[in-house]
Amino acid sequence: MSLPTAPLDSRAQNGDVPEIDPAARPQRRRFSAEYKQTILAEYEAAPDGEKGSVLRREGLYSSQITEWRLARDAGALGGLETRNRQAKRNATEVELEKLKRKHQRTETELTRTRLALDIMGKASALLESLAESADTEKKSTK
Repeated sequence: MSLPTAPLDSRAQNGDVPEIDPAARPQRRRFSAEYKQTILAEYEAAPDGEKGSVLRREGLYSSQITEWRLARDAGALGGLETRNRQAKRNATEVELEKLKRKHQRTETELTRTRLALDIMGKASALLESLAESADTEKKSTK
């Protein structure tokens, strides 16, 4: 037995049911260095039975506390700072970079080819002059 979907569809169209965007992505939480230090101090000051309540209240995991503690103990105050990832390049920038590299390779190859042609031209001219001088020497010795 299946349920009719017409009443649900009409409610969604009337605005009774909020539409949820399935493509919306949740935002990652970011913690400042001050917050991390405050929570670390509070966590370490709490008695053994109360440490879990600190984590639950703040919505944190023990692995985060461990990472923050290691960063603090290593003296990396910057390690407690939030790290921003390098922004991803869009497809146009990637394609532009590829084309620039290809252009540079083509320019290098063109320069090399021109140099080779210049050398071949000079070698050809040298061989022609040697052939002419050999022909004149043969005629003069006869």
